[in-house]
Amino acid sequence: MNGYVGRILHVDLSAGTMRDEPLNEAWARDFVGGSGLAARYLYGRVDARTDPLGPDNPLIFMTGPLVGTAMPSAGRYSVCALSPLTRLWGEANSGGSFGPALRSAGYDGVIITGQASQPVWLSILDGHAELHDAADLWGLDTYATQERVRELLGVPARVACIGPAGEHLVKMAAVMNDAGRAAGRTGMGAVMGSKKLKAVAVRGSAAVPVADPEGLRAVAREVTAFCKEDMACQSIRLAGTAGAVDVSLMFGDLPIRYYQQGEWEEGGKLSGVLMAELYLNRNRACFGCPIGCGRETRAPSYGVKRVDGPEYETLGALGTLVMVSDLEAVIYAGHLCNLYGLDTISMGATIALACELAGRGLLKGADTGGLSVRYGDAALVHRLIELTARREGLGDLLAEGSATLAERCGAPELAVVVNRLEVPLHDPRAFHGMAVSYALSPRGACHMEGDMYGVDMGQCPAEEIGVPAGDRFDTSVEKGRIAARQQAWRNLYNALTLCQFQNPGVDRLVRAVNAVTGWGCTAGDLLVTGKRIAVLKRLLNLRRGLTRACDRLPDLLMQPLADGGTEGHVPDLDQLLAGAYTEYGWDPETGRPTPETLASLGLELSG
Repeated sequence: MNGYVGRILHVDLSAGTMRDEPLNEAWARDFVGGSGLAARYLYGRVDARTDPLGPDNPLIFMTGPLVGTAMPSAGRYSVCALSPLTRLWGEANSGGSFGPALRSAGYDGVIITGQASQPVWLSILDGHAELHDAADLWGLDTYATQERVRELLGVPARVACIGPAGEHLVKMAAVMNDAGRAAGRTGMGAVMGSKKLKAVAVRGSAAVPVADPEGLRAVAREVTAFCKEDMACQSIRLAGTAGAVDVSLMFGDLPIRYYQQGEWEEGGKLSGVLMAELYLNRNRACFGCPIGCGRETRAPSYGVKRVDGPEYETLGALGTLVMVSDLEAVIYAGHLCNLYGLDTISMGATIALACELAGRGLLKGADTGGLSVRYGDAALVHRLIELTARREGLGDLLAEGSATLAERCGAPELAVVVNRLEVPLHDPRAFHGMAVSYALSPRGACHMEGDMYGVDMGQCPAEEIGVPAGDRFDTSVEKGRIAARQQAWRNLYNALTLCQFQNPGVDRLVRAVNAVTGWGCTAGDLLVTGKRIAVLKRLLNLRRGLTRACDRLPDLLMQPLADGGTEGHVPDLDQLLAGAYTEYGWDPETGRPTPETLASLGLELSG
């Protein structure tokens, strides 16, 4: 099957056995790869009773048909399972080179079930898989783990691993690869830790069969040339994702003081331009990427010569949310999250919530172990990251996430979460289409499944599929439909799997997919595929107890801000969701896909 290696590796850690299985080609055609194909493999393996930290929850590493080919910026992979943080569908994805290396090792994906009796790590070298004792790796940070695994193998393999946070089942634990690259969201590192799987190392020489190699090379040349001219690509190349801090502050898009303050002059000290001037070592790029948004920085005051990042989300979560404007301190906070293997978004948001609760007298000294929890204290942020990773003191409570923290303090309404996942650093009061992205994202609040802020800033419109740039304060039914189409389109991206900073235009993407797979699909076909993937994830969540009432925004995000770039606006969520439900073909009363919708998408599933 063009675009696929054609094999899935199954690993049963309870039995210590492994077997190869041919790729299900019908599923690959319908759900493509990445989180889409992973959702199809997961669908028949879990039900309402499956414990996300139990042996029956499959952990799935999955690539997509573009990964490892000549298509630029197609170096990503997905890690998927039921989430221990949300108890719903969980997915994370990461760049670097691990995804292409997994395909070179001879597999499109790996499905891991069971639970090892003792810590293990998995190697996959040129089609040969083997489990190894990880007793000497357990307890190591993510950088030391990657280095040690390569030493044990004696070859420069690519390694995905967990750190102490994953070992301690911290529900916001990440899977780390290629030094500081993170598959961060929804606690996939905790699932990996529950299985006592410390690392997965991959290397090989297998090639991905391509239907039209010359056609793909032609598209790749066009995309590379486009990226060199595109202003959005070049701004990211020059200043990294951190370059968005200044414009985001202007629009009111970057949340401040736990999503409750509209502007903050000190926030400008976290600018990506300043980071480039003061702390940048070099740019870094993922596999086959002509943009190179990655940053390698330093934190000399903390004795650290190399830090991977920080990215925009990290600067917001560990900076503006907690009111820390010391750029070097935020860089170091991001480094600690990389070392321990933590999602910076959930970690920063949960620390900020702790500051808010303490300020309101709801989190008391007895709960904090004597720590003075307050906004603006960089040393406190560093300490709480360390305590959370080890589940010590207050960190044991923070490790459960924002929703649990707010509930324990008697104020569940203060948690800025959607379906228990912390909201990223793009405020829906600044770009109202994001209200749909957050309320309907299959994994909880997510900016990777519907970046309407990018659409309305003109960075990634796709008029060919009905996603034009528009008024950022538009809160109409039609805006809801547009946001749903963008969400479906990004579900497709996360299945291919392709970096969302590379937006070469719909026509080039269609040509690339057809050159790799030979499917002969149209843009409309790909949009339908994105909807099919989104609806399948919805079905998984409905099975897990999701209801129509879950399609909401947290209370704090529905309150207008008196100052800043949001100009006092709040989205009309009811209107936006009415449009989104219509676009998806969901019953507006129940939030369930209608029988006609399921039939049209071929989703009348039995297992």
